[in-house]
Amino acid sequence: MNYESIKLTIDNKIAVVTINRPDSLNALNAQVFNDLDNVFDFLASEKTVNCVIITGSGEKSFVAGADIKEFSAFSQEQAKELSKRGHLVFQKIENLNKPVIAAINGFALGGGLELALSCHIRYASENAKLGLPEVILGLIPGYGGTQRLPKLIGKGIANEMIFSAKMISAEKAKSIGLVNEVFSLEDLIPKSIELASQIAKNSPAGIEKAIKAVNASENDNGMDSEINYFGELFSQEDFKEGVSAFIEKRKPVFN
Repeated sequence: MNYESIKLTIDNKIAVVTINRPDSLNALNAQVFNDLDNVFDFLASEKTVNCVIITGSGEKSFVAGADIKEFSAFSQEQAKELSKRGHLVFQKIENLNKPVIAAINGFALGGGLELALSCHIRYASENAKLGLPEVILGLIPGYGGTQRLPKLIGKGIANEMIFSAKMISAEKAKSIGLVNEVFSLEDLIPKSIELASQIAKNSPAGIEKAIKAVNASENDNGMDSEINYFGELFSQEDFKEGVSAFIEKRKPVFN
């Protein structure tokens, strides 16, 4: 499939989605949202993919934010539609039936950090800078940042980041739980692939239900969701293969 603003590669059950607008530090615009929307629709049903990595082209930027020139003259209603569009695309990533790893290679600012927040796991390069600078423009994060960030790192630290608009380093991001690990720029993608390869060996059915159960933890019925998903998996072929492999002391082979 061809996309205007992103590149897609698939190898060994791992898809790598690269936002490819290096001249604008991979800033999000309408075309990027359209391409992300389409590629994650494709990946949701692609049988050869068990895990996804999303990153930015070049060595400077994951996604430096939204393309401000594109929406600077928007009306209030247009701005609301823009926010809704971002929410829909990022929710599609968050709810994908396969794990998504953000490989943050440089700037992850504004909408770029919000994109990373919608992923299930975040790895960062040593040169990464993360922040939500929207209040400098007289705005707030509009693609889920005010909702996902406090849940991930706590309300107080999230408030500090949002209100101050300051950028933080990759190491600081790790210390507050915003990213899982920090690597050199050269090691970022190999380490992301290493993790994705480990994930890809496991039960796709189990992982899909795990994603749903973890996402449901934010709801009042999270415990009930876990019970139901746990029970549903007992009727799946993956469970039968996993148990058989354990008893027979061999590695499971999941379809």
